[in-house]
Amino acid sequence: MKAKYLSKRALGLHLSLVIWVSVCLSAGWWQVERAIEGSSLSYLYAIEWPAFAVLGFFGWYALLNMERITEHQEGARRDFEERMRVEAQVARQVEVAAQPEEPSMAAYNDHLAELATQPKKRLWGH
Repeated sequence: MKAKYLSKRALGLHLSLVIWVSVCLSAGWWQVERAIEGSSLSYLYAIEWPAFAVLGFFGWYALLNMERITEHQEGARRDFEERMRVEAQVARQVEVAAQPEEPSMAAYNDHLAELATQPKKRLWGH
């Protein structure tokens, strides 16, 4: 757990958070001063900049605690996707086999299959 907070990536995130919060709070204070001088729109910005600082904190926390996918989890995902792909193909084949094909549709499908086997023509360039 300690290495998570002291890694090179984590130290970069800590530094980024400090800079982000400093800039946001400075901008918020600047907007408070402008609002006191009479700029009514600055009241909104005086609230918005500290909110951005809080959002930066949540982003820092999320990036710091993001879990990395292990090789085992990646393999399980690939296996699941392959199993789903095979099941979908089987389901399509069962569906196609269950429905008789109309003669006009069969002729059209044969025509498309014949077109797919022909070499492709280049219609652009040389």
